[in-house]
Amino acid sequence: MGQVTVLRPQDVVRQDVEAIAVMYRNLGAPVAEQMVTRALGELALTMAGIAEKVRAQELRDLARQLGRLRRLSEDMGLVTLATVAGDAKTCLERADGTAFSSVWARLLRVAEQSLSPDLGTADLSG
Repeated sequence: MGQVTVLRPQDVVRQDVEAIAVMYRNLGAPVAEQMVTRALGELALTMAGIAEKVRAQELRDLARQLGRLRRLSEDMGLVTLATVAGDAKTCLERADGTAFSSVWARLLRVAEQSLSPDLGTADLSG
């Protein structure tokens, strides 16, 4: 057996800042800031609800919730979060439990990075 190597996956989280910039240009800073804050809160609540369903193994409405997470993420320019949420939904729809477990772990990592107040870890190149 010898040596055990611990793998620490590191995801590059991409964000398309143009989605937010358009809001600021069209609505002005005060209104856009309120909308962005509300949308990020909604994203966080949606992700928390999904996590609770996964922990409880309540999968019947999970694909719809993952689709909602994907759409909200796209609207906010959170490219990687949207992509991984879509991948998780696909795994669920295909009833591939092994793939879902793997993608779920990635979704948790990406959501943590994407919804973190410190966006210094995100790749803002789009």
